[in-house]
Amino acid sequence: MRRAFITGVSGQDGSYLSELLLGEGVEVYGLVRRKADSTNWRIRHLLADGCFHLVHGDILDPPALVKLLGDIRPQFVFNLAAQSFVPFSWEAPVATAQVTACGVLNVLEAIRLVDPGMRFYQASSSEIFGAVRESPQTENTPPHPRSPYGVSKTFGHWITVNYRESHGMFACSGMLFNHESERPASISCRARSPTPQRRLGRASAPRWLSATWTPPVTGATPPTTSARCG
Repeated sequence: MRRAFITGVSGQDGSYLSELLLGEGVEVYGLVRRKADSTNWRIRHLLADGCFHLVHGDILDPPALVKLLGDIRPQFVFNLAAQSFVPFSWEAPVATAQVTACGVLNVLEAIRLVDPGMRFYQASSSEIFGAVRESPQTENTPPHPRSPYGVSKTFGHWITVNYRESHGMFACSGMLFNHESERPASISCRARSPTPQRRLGRASAPRWLSATWTPPVTGATPPTTSARCG
């Protein structure tokens, strides 16, 4: 049975990713903090799906991450958790670094200890480019972050590269630029965004979920819940 473990599952991207995976028959385990019930409205419609499970924990608790991954044994781990409001990172730089930088390391290390064969995806950010040196940016554009959030995301991006190269793990990043949907993080985040935004839509499932898995046809709309998972 294919299982996915998602941190930051209650956020905008986590809710859409959960729908996509469930539609492909993947069992989803989403990590939430016990005091975060008020932010779960984006995934409330998924709670009745027998293949969608919420587990409590924190990416700042390495032993708990090790136990969760050991119990669930997912094939795929998506790290979407972060303190993602850029202006607030100046007000709470240490907290931002702990969650957005060290949290990535905690997840990677838990995977290495439990099962290095798990496939890991890190939600990276265009904020690592900061003062851009070229436009458009590519994977080879040098980083020059201009905020604690950008610096933290830069660490998360490169520690993912380091674990891939040093431990032979399947660890990759997606460089996410501004994007929005009907499930925004907050109205203030949308209003203050200084750069053009992209609207989220249906996308083909990641090819690396299975070596033999054929992604759905582009433009097709998968069901938001699954009849079964396996």
